[in-house]
Amino acid sequence: MPQDYNKTLNLPKTDFAMRAGLPKREPEMLKKWEEENRYQALMKHNEGKPLFVLHDGPPYANGDVHLGTALNKTLKDIIIRYKNMSGFQAPYVPGWDTHGLPTELKARARAGVGNSTTISPVELRKICRDFALGYLDDQRNQFKRLGAMGEWDNPYITLKPEYEAKQIEVFGEMALKGYIYKGLKPVYWCTDCGTALAEAEVEYDKDPCFSIYVKFKVTDDQGKLTAMGANLDETYFVIWTTTTWTLPGNVAICVGPRFDYCLIEANGQYFVMAEALYQSVMAEAGIEEYQVLGTIRGSELERMVTRHPFLDRDSLVIVGDHVTLESGTGCVHTAPGHGVEDYVVCRNYPELPIVVPVDDKGYLTDEAGQFAGLSTDEANKAIGKHLEETGALFAAKRIVHDYPHCWRCKKPILFRATEQWFCSIDSFKNEAIEAIKGVEWIPAWGEDRITSMVRDRADWCISRQRKWGVPIPILYCKHCGKPIITRETVDTIADIFRKEGSDSWFVRPAADFAPEGFTCPECGHNEFEKEKDIMDVWFDSGSSHAAVCAQRPYLKWPADLYLEGADQYRGWFQSSLLTSIATTGKAPYKAVVTHGWVVDGNGEKMSKSLGNGILPQEIVDKYGADILRLWVASSDYHADIRISPNILSQLSEVYRKIRNTARFILGNLSDFDPDQHQVDYDRLEPIDKWALMRLDSLVGLVRDAYDHYEFHRVTHPIQNFCVVDMSNFYLDVLKDRLYVEKADSPSRRAAQTTIYRVLDAMTRMLAPILAFTSEEIWEHMPHSKADNAQSVLLNDMPAPSQVAHDDEFLARWERIHAIREDVKKALELARNQKVVGSSLDAHVTLYCEGELYDFAKSVEKELPDIFIVSRLTIEKEGKGEFDAEMEGLSVTVDKASGEKCERCWAYSDTVGQDEKHPTLCARCAAIVE
Repeated sequence: MPQDYNKTLNLPKTDFAMRAGLPKREPEMLKKWEEENRYQALMKHNEGKPLFVLHDGPPYANGDVHLGTALNKTLKDIIIRYKNMSGFQAPYVPGWDTHGLPTELKARARAGVGNSTTISPVELRKICRDFALGYLDDQRNQFKRLGAMGEWDNPYITLKPEYEAKQIEVFGEMALKGYIYKGLKPVYWCTDCGTALAEAEVEYDKDPCFSIYVKFKVTDDQGKLTAMGANLDETYFVIWTTTTWTLPGNVAICVGPRFDYCLIEANGQYFVMAEALYQSVMAEAGIEEYQVLGTIRGSELERMVTRHPFLDRDSLVIVGDHVTLESGTGCVHTAPGHGVEDYVVCRNYPELPIVVPVDDKGYLTDEAGQFAGLSTDEANKAIGKHLEETGALFAAKRIVHDYPHCWRCKKPILFRATEQWFCSIDSFKNEAIEAIKGVEWIPAWGEDRITSMVRDRADWCISRQRKWGVPIPILYCKHCGKPIITRETVDTIADIFRKEGSDSWFVRPAADFAPEGFTCPECGHNEFEKEKDIMDVWFDSGSSHAAVCAQRPYLKWPADLYLEGADQYRGWFQSSLLTSIATTGKAPYKAVVTHGWVVDGNGEKMSKSLGNGILPQEIVDKYGADILRLWVASSDYHADIRISPNILSQLSEVYRKIRNTARFILGNLSDFDPDQHQVDYDRLEPIDKWALMRLDSLVGLVRDAYDHYEFHRVTHPIQNFCVVDMSNFYLDVLKDRLYVEKADSPSRRAAQTTIYRVLDAMTRMLAPILAFTSEEIWEHMPHSKADNAQSVLLNDMPAPSQVAHDDEFLARWERIHAIREDVKKALELARNQKVVGSSLDAHVTLYCEGELYDFAKSVEKELPDIFIVSRLTIEKEGKGEFDAEMEGLSVTVDKASGEKCERCWAYSDTVGQDEKHPTLCARCAAIVE
């Protein structure tokens, strides 16, 4: 009866599925991890190791997770996993920003509350709190589905009483140092949202408007312009503006003290404009015939007086260094109630009033005279028409310019002076800029970006006219009206907030927030009122370093790392830096990493209107979270990151190749016990040593890439190693040893030792990225007693082995590899010509010239296995049928002589020599016996 020799082969055996089925498999694994408290086990495993703290920037809890947030959380998770496998204990405390107007607006819309004034502050705050916590739960589940590990059951949340109390203490510390003040200053004001905005809440967009030139009649020239030939009854300063509605706020005209100004006569009128600009202005007005009567220094124009073109008010000529000659007339319309630079320069002229003729809804007040009651849009048209009718309009042109818009409602905003609370950045600006130098910025250009932003920024407007947020903890004396902030009041308010939350501010009387027996430091009275405004939401999140890192005993301050999108240079990175410098004098972070925006495959911004958006959940449902994680890690995320169905399809193919490599190795380790079967390095075959040297090189590259947060330098080399070094070469060559040799033969155990080490290292290196697949591989792998078999995360990243790196040895194998590639091409050609079927049908002859012949002969015994052919001949003379790419090499492929062995499929003249096994070659017959 014929024997089934297939049963004598060591064929692969594994339960590791060929098809990943990630969308179904991953949720099952997540459930298991939660049941096993995997994150807590990781923290316990790493107790006593150096601490690494990545502090989480809090996303808003007011919507579903989008791809940008998924990118952010996945990057953080990769770092946390890597650090926990690299000699650190790296806890991760996720956070949420739960206050702010976007949350309030969405919460009110869901609750059917159109106007916040129709319900009490406490009712409004309950609606907002419930809404935010609901979305927080949704986002938490979505982040967990991505495989992100962390303290999900104990995150930091900006609405929690303990957080709010610490925020009050941060504010108090800054106020007690004199950094907080209240003043009437121009701020960004959103009429739609009804609140002041900070710089970080302003976006610029294109806005159509009229660029107008307006004549201000001179009433007092101090005799200087008339001396140059002007008729004072017809002499004007010409200003330029693109915000016509601000003209009712004009109190001055500002000129550059070091610029030269011309007196120009045209049609019997006289105009004052900068020498560098008058020609373009006259062209705008369509005036071709004019005469320059003379020039005068800007400083000599100071304190001349002009008349407002339509209000009963003078406009004083003043000087300021902010005036430029880039556009306009060099005579700057100055309204201190509508611009920061205007406000600052007018402080040098105490007699000038701050006029704010626009209310908080964007309508002109009685101070605007005949235009009272108009919206700013209506006023633009009405004022322009009036100027034209009265002859005060010198020229006008319709343009489109960049104009500030509210980041929440996307509508144009106003510059409007209001009583607000400010943080004096100038008080510690130099200290902040110096601290920036001590932080590692990744990419390095981040240092210049945040330095310039801090250097150029004005004082921080930290008050908001809303109810959903942390109240500004200021008491006012009812008697003298002075604001009160002392160490005692701060501590009292913080203690009440810590016990009862900030809702207490809207429920309790003001007296409850003053210490017992406390009186006004100014007048001694003991009746108080509470500040009605809340804090800017950036102050909320900017206090997180103090409320989280400095408060939780298992964290530390400053944090080792902040990682967010590049927009946070003007947001969270900056607000955190400013509150930290103001209270401690130090930066709250040691390093800062930024990532770009997610765009579609064509580099276009994703949006619903364009129909090019992809939700993270769609990717997870179709491909699995590991494919999304692979997309994150494969991208150079410091720039904008592209994503599309085609890109995801390509990444799925990359994943498949990695998975197939792992599956092949697992199948060939089914009978391998690392503690019993591993062989020493000196018993490995040369090709095994080559594989381990290549692995060592990979480990070094990957560790360096992780350490520098360059994850695409992890995935690409691993992919190349799996495909080129392993699948296409080493594992292909290895099949004969693994399948055909005796199960416990030294040769096969050497091969198993090598692939075990390869898979072990690969799985650890992939663990931070392929969170689910790495655990699946680890579960199916054999392990030594030194490993923690429960989870790959409970093991260290691989270190380079004790294999001695040998450049000459590697070069030798690179040359063998190159010869093999040429032989493979010759075999493919012979297959197409029907000379052979499989490579084992072949007898390959190498024709080598010069030194190549000596090299080929030196490795002749190894080459048949490397080529996977039955027979090899090396000739010094002659010419092969196939010209190889390697210089001096040509190849001929013939049908191998002998018979095909039924077991190993190689052709051999020894087949039939064994009477018991007549269909086997001598090698297989011996193995079977």
